Amino acid sequence: MAAAAAAWPELEAAARERRRELALGGAAVAERVAAGGGRLPAALLALPLLQSLELSGCAALRELGPGLAAALPALHTLVLRGNALGPAGLGAGLGGPLPALRVLDLSGNGLEALPPPLGGAGPGPGAEAEADPGGAPAFPQLRSLNLGGNRLRELGPGLARAAPRLQALLLSGNRLRALPGGLLPPPAAAAAAAGLFPLLSHLEAADNEVAELGADIAALPALKSLDISNNQLTELPAELADCPRLKEVNFRGNRLKDKRLEKMVNGCQTKSILEYLRVRGRGCGKGKAESTREENRKKKREKRQKKDGGDGEPDELEDISRLLVKVLHVSENPAPLTVKVSPGIRDVRPFIVCCVLKGVNLKPGNALKRFLSAQTKLHEDICEKRTAATIATHDLQLIKGPLIYDVQPPGELKIMPLGRKEIKAKDLVRQLQLEAEEQRKQKKRQNISGLHKYLQLLDGKDNYPCLVDAEGVVISFPPITNSEKTKIRKDTCDLFLEVTSDTSLQTCKDVMDALILKIAELNRFTLENREEDSGSDNESDALCGPVNLNPGQNVQQMNSPLLVEQVRVVDTDGNLKVLYPSKTDLSTVSSLLTVIR
Repeated sequence: MAAAAAAWPELEAAARERRRELALGGAAVAERVAAGGGRLPAALLALPLLQSLELSGCAALRELGPGLAAALPALHTLVLRGNALGPAGLGAGLGGPLPALRVLDLSGNGLEALPPPLGGAGPGPGAEAEADPGGAPAFPQLRSLNLGGNRLRELGPGLARAAPRLQALLLSGNRLRALPGGLLPPPAAAAAAAGLFPLLSHLEAADNEVAELGADIAALPALKSLDISNNQLTELPAELADCPRLKEVNFRGNRLKDKRLEKMVNGCQTKSILEYLRVRGRGCGKGKAESTREENRKKKREKRQKKDGGDGEPDELEDISRLLVKVLHVSENPAPLTVKVSPGIRDVRPFIVCCVLKGVNLKPGNALKRFLSAQTKLHEDICEKRTAATIATHDLQLIKGPLIYDVQPPGELKIMPLGRKEIKAKDLVRQLQLEAEEQRKQKKRQNISGLHKYLQLLDGKDNYPCLVDAEGVVISFPPITNSEKTKIRKDTCDLFLEVTSDTSLQTCKDVMDALILKIAELNRFTLENREEDSGSDNESDALCGPVNLNPGQNVQQMNSPLLVEQVRVVDTDGNLKVLYPSKTDLSTVSSLLTVIR
């Protein structure tokens, strides 16, 4: 036992310090795993307090070894990315239930089939083909499952029984040929499918061999985001339009027969795609009537444009109405802003994307109110009440760079929250809890509002995430609040935008894309609708209305682009983690947004 402990000093330290988080990696770890027969060390099973375990990039790791699930009952995050695990090697370690597990990352391994605990076939004769349909689920709290970068050809319905509360299923980079495929019963058994994956909102299967997208995709009631880019689809089912909550789709990189639909797909116009499938995909009845009405509306618009501006005016008006954003690359910026990420953030809230946006006009009328209200609406919608991501906007002139994205204990983190005096994070949370309780008593109901409804997102965290400027000032405490010191005001014209998430980097980018589009729309609306200065910085429930072009106004002013400056996020050694916006960012949010790169 002493020899084993000496071989794994990390485990000895974790046991001595009663750690709840452990990350193993590097060449030395790989050598020790290889010496141990390609499996995890037995000493790992003596850490029952462990809540988060990561062992990635170890080509020698072929099996977990028996008893992992039984020995680590408190585990809520298990990351085994980029190893050499197969179904048999996972089956023994995950052979028992993990009641607290919320995140499981098995990407970049050698899986050709799911292991039995996840509803796959057993490794030998006589093994059960699926999880026991009558037994308790093996992963009752699992929210995110990443199976990307393996060799999976199909999935079975056993996964739905093993992880009934799954919200995100990532399958990119496999060899799947049909979706949902075996995950759901065929359309004829729609009643049986209705109870499966009731919470699945994010389904990603890019870079596979998917040639068939089944109509049963509509049996996923919570589906919000669907990515099947770079596959072999030739058509899309009309039933996609029946997905009640679907907001984002990506079908680029497929060879669709319908060229009009392909054009919409390449522009990632989700709303147009779904409407087109609803109207034209069914091919009869109401669809034809709707199509006729749309053609009539188009003719009326063209006639009105000719009347207002002459024969050559429509194209010019169309160009003017586009929202312009110009990207300033880091190499062109004499003083680019950088965000450095500390190692500790990985286990708390690991993903962050930032940029600078210049040229915003918040002075006239209700422009600031619309800006704040739009941010609130984004938090409710695309950010899923801040569970998927959190937005923070700052006055760039009040920030001293470079910035550090760090973690601090609740008793040490100090911030001046919006509208409040400086306070420690633990005292702020306690204060908000008391306010929430008072709200419940006064209103005699369970629903609470404001910052209070986000406190649950901090449950179980020993450290809190924060963004700190060069002077040591905490300017952001996601997902709760940002600082009064960098607050946006009516005279703010240069913004620092920040999006953080514990879900994925792509989620951050998608939210940032939507935020910049919304700000561009608000800026255009402000320029087109001249208002007197209200002199107020207060937030309002007012929402921005649709943009209506008035040809008589100053075209040159309205067509001035917003300037987006790239911001690099790096690790402590200066290695690049993410650069936003990259060449592919801002290309999918809207056909109305023109990006000058």
